[in-house]
Amino acid sequence: MAYFKRVLIANRGEIARRIIKTCKKLGIETVAVYSDADKEAPFVKEADQAVNIGPPQAKDSYLRVDKIIQAAKETESDAIHPGYGFLSENPAFAKKCRDEQITFIGPSSEVIELMGDKIQARKKMEEAGVPIVPGWNGKLESVEHAVSVATELGYPLMLKASAGGGGIGMELVNDEAGLRKVFPSVAKKAESFFGNSTLFLEKWIEDPRHIEVQVVCDHHGNAVHLYERECSIQRRNQKIVEEAPSPSLTEDLRQKLCETAIQGARNIQYKNVGTMEFIFDGDQNFYFLEMNTRLQVEHPVTEEITGLDLVELQLKIAANEVLDLTQEDIKIKGHAIEKRLYAEDPVTFFPSPGKLEKLYFPSENVRLDFAVEEGNLVTPFYDPMIGKIITFGNDRKEAIAKMNDVLLKSEVQGIKTNLPLLKEIVHNEQFKAGKYTTKFIENHLQVKN
Repeated sequence: MAYFKRVLIANRGEIARRIIKTCKKLGIETVAVYSDADKEAPFVKEADQAVNIGPPQAKDSYLRVDKIIQAAKETESDAIHPGYGFLSENPAFAKKCRDEQITFIGPSSEVIELMGDKIQARKKMEEAGVPIVPGWNGKLESVEHAVSVATELGYPLMLKASAGGGGIGMELVNDEAGLRKVFPSVAKKAESFFGNSTLFLEKWIEDPRHIEVQVVCDHHGNAVHLYERECSIQRRNQKIVEEAPSPSLTEDLRQKLCETAIQGARNIQYKNVGTMEFIFDGDQNFYFLEMNTRLQVEHPVTEEITGLDLVELQLKIAANEVLDLTQEDIKIKGHAIEKRLYAEDPVTFFPSPGKLEKLYFPSENVRLDFAVEEGNLVTPFYDPMIGKIITFGNDRKEAIAKMNDVLLKSEVQGIKTNLPLLKEIVHNEQFKAGKYTTKFIENHLQVKN
C-alpha cells in the first residue's frame, strides 16, 4: 500500500538507502537531496529523483531547512522523512513542514521540542511515574549555583547539556574543583552544538548498562512496544554494538521495563516510532535517560527479532493509518546483533576519510546496511560510519557465531576502520557471556577508549 505518492528524504548515506528500500517496496516514489560531496553516492542514484542542495558542509546543505522545503515543493513531495541526525529532531523543521502542508514523518514539533529539553523531559517522565536518575530538575544559573546544588546532591555527578545528545555536552565531575573547571567548557560546547547553554546535574551511576525500548504509537490511541535493545558497548559515550533482546534481562524485568516505556510515551501523547532510553545500575534498577523522537541507527536488530519494518510503520502512522498490531501480536523470535563499521583509527577513534579501495563482506547469513560501496569516497564532512553489519540467529550463540564468521571473511582496504575492534569484541569472553557494561571497551579490550 502506498501511503504517500512521493517522499523526500532529508538525509544521506545509509539511512537514505534504507528508507528508499521500504518506499520502493510500497510503491512510493523517493526524492534524494544531496550536497556536492555526495553527488556520486549510492543513495543519490537509487532515488527516483535527486536535488542538489549545496556545498559539502552540512550547515550549507543538509541543515538548510529552506533548501529542503524548496526541494520538496519543486518535486511535489507530499511527505518528508528526516532519517536520523541532521534535522530529524529539529522542532522548527517539523513545524515548517506542517506549515507548508508537507507531512513530517515523525512526531509533532511540540513533542520533539519537549523531549529535546532534557530537564523538561525528566519532569514529564517523573509525572508519569517513570523512574528518573536522581538529580536537579532545573537550570543551573551559574557555576556557584551548580556548586551549591552539587553539594546537596553529593558527588560524583554528571554535568549535562539540557539540549544535548549523542554523548555530546556531558562531563563526569568528582568534586567541586572538577565542577568549577569543566562548567564553562561544557556550557560553551552546549551552546556551540545545540544553540542552548542550559546545563543540569544528575547523580553518576557507576558502570551502568544502557538499554532502550522501541515504542510505536499511532494517532488513534494505539501504543505498543517492540521490546528492548542492549546498547552498552560504546566508545566515548557513542554506541558501537547493539543487540536485541538484551542478554541481561529476566522476563519479569523485561515486561516491567517495556510497560514503563509505554507509560512514558502515552504521557506525552507520542505519535510515530520512538525510543525510550534507560540506564541500569548494578542492582538492576532502571532510570529514564532520554527519548529519541526519531528512528534509531540500531533499528535493524529490532526488525530482525520482530519481523516488522519500522520505516513502513513510520510511513503508516504519518499517513494517519490505524496501527493494526496488538501487543500480543508481537513476539521475540531469535536474537540479532549489529556492529557499526566506522572509517576511523581503531585506537584513537579519529576519522579516517578516503577512497574505499576494497570493501568486501560475505553476503550470506548477514544484513549489510551500508552507506557506501567499493570505490566510493568516505568524505570528511559527515559522520564516519560506513555502515552496519547485522546478524540474526535462533539464539544469541548462533548470532555471535554468524557475526564472527562474517568479520573473519571481511576485508576493507584504502582507509583505516574499526574492523579490528569489532573482531576483538566478538571474540571477548565477557561479550560472549553477555556480561558487560558501558565500561566494556575501557575495561576489557586491548584497544582502549
